Amino acid sequence: MEDIIAAVGPRLRHFRRQRNRTLDELSNATGISISTLSRLESGQRKATLELLLPIARAHRVPLDELVGTAPLQPVTRSDRTVVPLTQQPGQFQSLKMIFDAAQREPDPRTHPGHEWFCVLSGKGRLVLGDHDVVLKAGEVAEFDTRIPHWFGSTGEGPVEILSMFGKQGERIRVRAKTR
Repeated sequence: MEDIIAAVGPRLRHFRRQRNRTLDELSNATGISISTLSRLESGQRKATLELLLPIARAHRVPLDELVGTAPLQPVTRSDRTVVPLTQQPGQFQSLKMIFDAAQREPDPRTHPGHEWFCVLSGKGRLVLGDHDVVLKAGEVAEFDTRIPHWFGSTGEGPVEILSMFGKQGERIRVRAKTR
């Protein structure tokens, strides 16, 4: 519990900066003074429900997401289970996806963003534009999600992947390489 309370200030600052808002703008939106908001973000003032509710409303997020207590729940769809791994909002979202063994007819889609994924186990099929590729455990794909794409099982068994997705087109940057 102490860790959650200690992390509230940095989370509040993160939400505000992520939305490119100044303390003044947030103060106008919530009716909370700039000094109180600043002290909340720096941890010099304890957050109360009366302060957090207007901030959550201004950021348009649920209160439990604002304070970091929202449980990460798997979501099961017809052919896959998606487990969110990122609780902190931000540039990147990280997911673990498990596709069942049933081979599906590809239904390529597009959306803004950039995706990177690594096959953890099994064999997966990636349809990316005109390419149709089978990826095995340990293999990685990276692509612009504005290109029509689809990923699923080859039909030989389930496939498990680790995915990192940047909604605004952020890309993974390798900062250290082996020689």
